[in-house]
Amino acid sequence: MIRKKGFDTSRYLTAQIKRIMERVNKFDKLYLEFGGKLRYDHHAARVLPGFALDTKVKMLKELGDNVEIIHCISAKAIEGRKIRRDFGLTYDEQILKDINDLKRIGLDVAAVVITRYSGEQTSNKFKQRLENRGIQVFTTYELPNYLTDLDKVVSDEGYGKFDYVETNKKIIIVTAPGPGSGKMSFAMSQIYHDRKRGVMSNFAKFETFPIWNLPVNHPVNIAYEAATADLGDYNCIDSHHKEAYGVDVTNYNRDVENFTIIKKIIEKIIPAGDPLADIKSPTDMGVNMAKEGIIDDSLVQQASIDEIVRRYYQYQRDFVEGNVTHDTLERMDKIMQLVNAKPEHRVVAIRANKALEESLKISHNIPREMHTGSAIEIQPEDNAPLIVTGKRSRILNSESAALL
Repeated sequence: MIRKKGFDTSRYLTAQIKRIMERVNKFDKLYLEFGGKLRYDHHAARVLPGFALDTKVKMLKELGDNVEIIHCISAKAIEGRKIRRDFGLTYDEQILKDINDLKRIGLDVAAVVITRYSGEQTSNKFKQRLENRGIQVFTTYELPNYLTDLDKVVSDEGYGKFDYVETNKKIIIVTAPGPGSGKMSFAMSQIYHDRKRGVMSNFAKFETFPIWNLPVNHPVNIAYEAATADLGDYNCIDSHHKEAYGVDVTNYNRDVENFTIIKKIIEKIIPAGDPLADIKSPTDMGVNMAKEGIIDDSLVQQASIDEIVRRYYQYQRDFVEGNVTHDTLERMDKIMQLVNAKPEHRVVAIRANKALEESLKISHNIPREMHTGSAIEIQPEDNAPLIVTGKRSRILNSESAALL
């Protein structure tokens, strides 16, 4: 499907790499926490028409010899067999896939860190699998009273007990298969160890969404809320940034809520007058330059609204399958209202339902619950969008019929 472009990936990469290098050049080393998907970012590609799926990988390759990659995974996620919904893989299997995918394109993962580790057998087995493949594995532990006893956290009894990962490059990408993997805690522990060794290391967050220099209620930022409706995340004004600079910028609730603690941890690690102390807000921690790539805001807004409606249908399905609660559906209803969107705005969904109705009229002795309808929108070059539908038959399911 050929789509009109609202986003220029090349222009974005130029601005993004420049921004990262500005942050790197002030210190000996930068720990760059990567949020979202590292290998392929389907959400970004949907809401920013023109955003290449592998944009983040292209960025890493352009940064070249400056980069090392470290994967974090929580022992609790391994034990609970937590699953990534996009590929349907458990977090540990996703890491193995990511390592293989990155290696094929010339990017090696330097190490895997198992966080919140307390001797779990499942983690030990995963550690062995990685080591058998020649991958270094390190562990960090769950610190009691992590948010309250910061004196102990920032000491040899806290971060000092974490494994220290020796790194050789200027930029250390800290990534994970999903949230709650301990990226921030690991990065802070590395800075703690580095500073004791005389290494001036820094920290930054790389997250594409929300886009900090677009309004809170811009559809592209609301689409981020839709993507995390099951987690309860929401956009907000960065109150710390507002207090420091008098400017309204967009962030999300967890980063704003956690910043006070992170700031205190940093202040306990670094000496007075250190450049790292210049961070006055969670937005200051970020290096996101996504707005620089937007070349047609109206297209981006429409694509974002389309994505919000797509998420609405996705959560409806997830609710039926028992994967989300009714609270998620209520949040999605409110998000839809913010952009004045309705379920019928997603034309392919309406056409798929119509194909289902047609399938039901011709039973083919197929049980009612097995009837389905599918619709695919394609964009022929220089022509109006075309929607192709398919319905269930004795020979084909609806998806195959639509593809044919």
